[in-house]
Amino acid sequence: MNAAAVWRSIAAGFCGSLAHSGLMLLKSWMGWLPSFHPYEDLQEALSQLVGSSVHPAIPSALSLVNGALLLGTIFSYVYRLLQGRSGLGKGLVFGAFGWIAMGLFFFPLLGRGLFAAQVGLGPLPAIFSLLMILTYSMVMGAAYSVFYQVHTDGRPEASRSGSPE
Repeated sequence: MNAAAVWRSIAAGFCGSLAHSGLMLLKSWMGWLPSFHPYEDLQEALSQLVGSSVHPAIPSALSLVNGALLLGTIFSYVYRLLQGRSGLGKGLVFGAFGWIAMGLFFFPLLGRGLFAAQVGLGPLPAIFSLLMILTYSMVMGAAYSVFYQVHTDGRPEASRSGSPE
């Protein structure tokens, strides 16, 4: 992967992270699922891990960095392997796998059980976490596709072979 491809994947991941952050702000503003706070749960887990309090901005910053750098890069590597005819569709598939991983590993690590079932809100945390992940991944996929098309002189994605670098 060349430098331009790395920057495209980071920029696409950043776009997805911004969309995810916007949804989380809307959740807070609207008062949706008041006892479901994944960032506060992460903050508490980090505080226990390091043995002292962690500033509330740290989980949000980690989410942004994770979404832009780590997941954006992983997405660029698996892009051509994902089912879907567009960046949006590939983002949907990527997000579905991310949601499964989050529900099986992340929430249990935070003490919230599989798919946050122990929050006490029935299936709503699982549904909202799916919405969170799909918001991120589909925006990232669409942005990645657009950035790649701009780089390849606007040829339609379907007419190119392989994957974006």
